[in-house]
Amino acid sequence: MKNQAHPIVVVRRRKHKGHGGGHHGGSWKIAYADFMTAMMAFFLVMWLISISSPKELAQIADYFKTPLSAAITGGQRIADSSSPIPGGGDDVTQQQGEVKKNPDIDELKKRMETSRLKRLRDQLDQLIEADPKLRALRPHLQIDLVQEGLRIQIIDSQNRPMFKNGSAEVEPYMRDILRSIAPLLNDIPNKISLSGHTDDLPYAMGERGYSNWELSADRANASRRELMYGGLTDGKVLRVVGMASTMRLTDRGPEDAINRRISLLVLNKQAEQAIVHENAESDNQPLSTLKEPAAVAPAQSTLPPQPGTR
Repeated sequence: MKNQAHPIVVVRRRKHKGHGGGHHGGSWKIAYADFMTAMMAFFLVMWLISISSPKELAQIADYFKTPLSAAITGGQRIADSSSPIPGGGDDVTQQQGEVKKNPDIDELKKRMETSRLKRLRDQLDQLIEADPKLRALRPHLQIDLVQEGLRIQIIDSQNRPMFKNGSAEVEPYMRDILRSIAPLLNDIPNKISLSGHTDDLPYAMGERGYSNWELSADRANASRRELMYGGLTDGKVLRVVGMASTMRLTDRGPEDAINRRISLLVLNKQAEQAIVHENAESDNQPLSTLKEPAAVAPAQSTLPPQPGTR
């Protein structure tokens, strides 16, 4: 019995055909990891776009229109340009300085700026509707998109004037309006122009003494100070002017209250550049410094010589 041999049983395992079969396969994990990596990269790009300024977006779009050779070998642009990416433009032969502007990029900038101003207008409407005090003052506010930007006009009335009679002392309700809109103006990069307007009633001394010119300018500056008290950023105001009674809204009479107003204009880039060009000394050279055109030499006659002449 002890010497009797025991049978040996060999179990052969069947191999699964293919790879990754059943729940032991791992190929789906690789595909899923690739998908999650791509999604993370996509959302990272979307986040970077959302925090970029319109100027940076336009510059980045301009860069990707440029061949790599122009981006690498472009001259002064790499050192002097404010672009976040060196190179840019669509002229591959340009080697020195900034290449020419792309008209499509300029149009994109204008559309983005217009969209930004429309969003500001909507925010102002929401602010007015949410605040009972401001909602009661809605008849005194005119908010319009105009050629130069977004215009906000605060209009006087006989029953509720913006300033003390004949002075630049701000009434409380006018102060509430200006201080409430100041934070919204900080959310966009556009500069601001303030102008004061009066009615046609003259002062006793006429324009030789303290007149509507001084009053309108003083009221515009008083409005600027209230915006600053409301939190407006330093350097946001580009211009403060007094227009006296030169720009009337209506011709119903010299004493019409609607002509007494403060006009706050959120300037678009084109209007801002026009104001800067008008007032910057470097952009406006006196005519005396311009070169005189070169004298033109008298043309020689091509007619044959007359008898008795040489």
